[in-house]
Amino acid sequence: MPKLTVRPVQSRRELKRFVKVPFRVHREHPQWVPPLIVDRMQFLNRSKNPYFDHAEVELLIAERDGEPVGRISAQIDQRWDDYRGGNDGQFGFFETVDDPEVATALLDAGCEWLADRGRERVVGPMDFTTNDEVGIQIDGFDQKPVILENCHQPYVQTLVEQNGFTKAMDLLMWRLEMGKLMKGLEFHPAIHEAAQESLDEHGITIRNMRKSDMAAEVARFHEVYNEAWGDNWGFVPITPEEVDFHAKMLKLVVDEDWAMIAEKEDGEVVGAAMTLPDVNQVLAKMGGRLMPFGWLKFLRGKRKIDVVRILALGVKKDYQHTGVAAALYVRHIQTTDPDGVMTGEAGWILETNEPMNRALEGMGGVVNKKFRIYEKSL
Repeated sequence: MPKLTVRPVQSRRELKRFVKVPFRVHREHPQWVPPLIVDRMQFLNRSKNPYFDHAEVELLIAERDGEPVGRISAQIDQRWDDYRGGNDGQFGFFETVDDPEVATALLDAGCEWLADRGRERVVGPMDFTTNDEVGIQIDGFDQKPVILENCHQPYVQTLVEQNGFTKAMDLLMWRLEMGKLMKGLEFHPAIHEAAQESLDEHGITIRNMRKSDMAAEVARFHEVYNEAWGDNWGFVPITPEEVDFHAKMLKLVVDEDWAMIAEKEDGEVVGAAMTLPDVNQVLAKMGGRLMPFGWLKFLRGKRKIDVVRILALGVKKDYQHTGVAAALYVRHIQTTDPDGVMTGEAGWILETNEPMNRALEGMGGVVNKKFRIYEKSL
């Protein structure tokens, strides 16, 4: 068998090779959706993504006989250390062909890089943080991933666990049939009652974000995001620079109808929701490229999207018992297309987040995918 090598990415050309590894790994995988190569190149650009301002990262690529067969990142995030404590490192961007030798070589190389820098535990995958794509898919393999969601084949879980990694946390994706909810089916009456109470008794209104002021709106959203998710397992607050970076990355995706702010009469922001049209429905037909006809496919395809991802919905701590979350839920249903074809995927949600999981269950939601974050002592 040809010799297997694992080496670091050291040039822009090698970075593009790193980005394109999944195109080879998933070429026979019917559910995988190719990302935009230009988007991934920008995300991994050390001079553009502000994540690199507070993290040290090694990108590694596995090759056999000159052909890429896998990849992994190893990273040390100072903000994780500051907010989560411990002496952890993370791994991410994990892709491998169905070959134990490749998986072991990649995971060993990432762990060795972290151990050499004094790390005592590795957690992942995180691409790069829990604010990005996370986890190994362990369920729901018959369905395509939605926007900003990882996608793996069943063998990946086995390969990771064979290398001594154990479960740290499971993340759930909930599927909601928005059409049924709009027609009043499978929607617990208490949610409507709490929503009305929020509006009537607490003077809170729900409005759509203004695309003309999107940078400021995204900043308002992340003000809520950093507070509402602050106590969650694995959460690290996002920096203002990262807010701006993500806002620019999502500019073509965000739809005003699905981006929501909850605020009081004096303008105080108390809650927010960021729901994104599932552009993966369009990307699946573009092969990872915008040129020469990708832009045309993207613009035409956006009009036909019938799935949304409820990426984040949160309320500041002082207002978490005022029905704001319920009001945001109801606004989502009101936004659903009148013909009832819209489907929503909510998550990811920590398996330990009982209030959110029960709320989604109360709206008739069904867990349709699971992802797992792993850990291992070094």
